[in-house]
Amino acid sequence: MENTKVKVGETLAAPTADRDKRRKYTMTIVGMGLMTAIVVVLQIFAASIKLGEFSITLTLAPIVIGAALFGPWAGAWLGLVFGAVVLLSGDAAAFLAITVPGTIITVLLKGALAGLAAGFVYHLIQKKNRYVAVVAAGIAAPVVNTGIFLLGVVVFFMGTISEWAAGAGMETVQFIFVGLIGLNFFVELGVNLVLSSVIVTIINYANKMINNR
Repeated sequence: MENTKVKVGETLAAPTADRDKRRKYTMTIVGMGLMTAIVVVLQIFAASIKLGEFSITLTLAPIVIGAALFGPWAGAWLGLVFGAVVLLSGDAAAFLAITVPGTIITVLLKGALAGLAAGFVYHLIQKKNRYVAVVAAGIAAPVVNTGIFLLGVVVFFMGTISEWAAGAGMETVQFIFVGLIGLNFFVELGVNLVLSSVIVTIINYANKMINNR
């Protein structure tokens, strides 16, 4: 009799588990579609807001949310989308005029790795403290984004950047940090930190929706 009850319980549990799995998969697809659309719209809007020679980045917050909800590779995808919009919007035109392959590699790689890093950092910390995990991921994203940009500058654009610096009456390193990065990094970092509480609330709500908890 007990064995029969166990078998009946297992039979009933299997369809429920399958439904939950399908529901979670559907929610993930819908969520990623929504986050992708948000990244595209925000970056197109941000392209019109200039700090110095380049536009600010408003998409790192939704990239952090996507990476937290759906994993590091989701963050990488959203970062890749962000990079693609930067290229298509003409925001990287000055660098495309120097080297097309170098610009494409730098822009796509910095976005993808920023999202990937945010996801890994969040999931490494979130079991201990979700708020701290969001803050850490929010710091990791702009740091990696800017770090890969600097690496790309050194590898692909250093000769031209040195000429730009001389024309501006600056040392090359000074020009990179003042002329290229400027306030952008601090704006990106500040937006993520200011929105940390909002991001945590969104993640908590979305997790309940996805996991039906």
